[in-house]
Amino acid sequence: MHPNALLELATELIHQVLQLKHPADGVVSDFFRQNRTLGSRERHTLAETTYTVLRQRLLFQHLAQSGKGEMERRLAVLAWQGNEGFLRAALSEAEQQWLAQVSQVDRSALPDKLRHNLPDWLAERLQAAVGDEFWPLVEAMNQGAGLDLRVNTFKAKRDEVQAAFKAENIEAVPTPYSPLGLRINSKPALHKLAVFMRGDVEVQDEGSQLLALMTGAKRGEMVADFCAGAGGKTLALGAEMRNTGRLYAFDTSGHRLASLKPRLARSGLSNVYPVQIAHERDERIKRLAGKLDRVLVDAPCSGLGTLRRNPDLKWRQTPQAIEELRVKQAAILASAARLLKPGGRLVYATCSLLEAENEEIARAFTAERGRDFAVVPAVEALTKAHVAQADSLVRGDYLRLWPHRHGTDGFFAAVWQRH
Repeated sequence: MHPNALLELATELIHQVLQLKHPADGVVSDFFRQNRTLGSRERHTLAETTYTVLRQRLLFQHLAQSGKGEMERRLAVLAWQGNEGFLRAALSEAEQQWLAQVSQVDRSALPDKLRHNLPDWLAERLQAAVGDEFWPLVEAMNQGAGLDLRVNTFKAKRDEVQAAFKAENIEAVPTPYSPLGLRINSKPALHKLAVFMRGDVEVQDEGSQLLALMTGAKRGEMVADFCAGAGGKTLALGAEMRNTGRLYAFDTSGHRLASLKPRLARSGLSNVYPVQIAHERDERIKRLAGKLDRVLVDAPCSGLGTLRRNPDLKWRQTPQAIEELRVKQAAILASAARLLKPGGRLVYATCSLLEAENEEIARAFTAERGRDFAVVPAVEALTKAHVAQADSLVRGDYLRLWPHRHGTDGFFAAVWQRH
């Protein structure tokens, strides 16, 4: 493709994504479907340039003010993640001079807001949460995430899967905490590999693997993944149960549950029962009250722990939306708690960094239901699940994962046992 044409496509894609009306990954996927002739390198350049704009939007918008022409084109030039020679070939002499001048700006001397590239409300909350670790956290969130895989222990062992990747000249290293995980720092065409097609691995962040492990699901039990989504944790729970017992995958979205079907077929599991529900008080849930051994509540949340992968979320979320989510999270947790039998385990989890969605929800539940539910220290649940370095993953009674500390997405989890 001619350099001018690729830069024009980048400009158009950035314009669409910055409308912030829809998740960026969906907008990018739709754009590629509309431009099917793009090669893999061209798609990579367009996607990575767009995500770089989202990560450093405030900085680039500030620097772009000195240029001329369409704003989105200037943003694409500043964030370009393709071949530099290719980019220069697309630029006029005036644009090349402008880019050279902007490149000389000392970014470390700019105001904090242009360095952290976060909305004020979010920066304030994160600074309060991590203090002196704020800038390392910002740096980690502005880096792309590696590819984490969970070995499907119902079908394979980690060392066998690692060897299969090595045979394909792909380096896969064991994750530091999860006994089930492998991490790949490249981006192979995973769906074309036999090790993936036969269901030996699933894509799942290491932090997400730990949430499933903390649930402690065992053979023959009745278990529910209360907000199953596309079913990543459902599949992990099913493998832990060795394909025995009964595992419900509840979600209000039929579309998300439908995306579980091909993954379920690859996994070899037959103990999973996907159930679309209308809301957390659905009659199909009420019928199971007091009957389940384990319930995992991966609650709808802001997703701000996934900014490495979804940098648009920091621009799309608002304090008002967080408050609305808190009401929903508390209601879902209360409803899920009714499913547990005496001795049953309840896990509440989010992929958020905010205490408002995490510790505050957990403490409120304990205050309200403490007669019925006892807190299980996260370090105890992690240790029993053979998670390495469990002490380093907790704050107080709760699991607390941070991108800059643990190399995972940001996760929280609280665990209770019903009396």
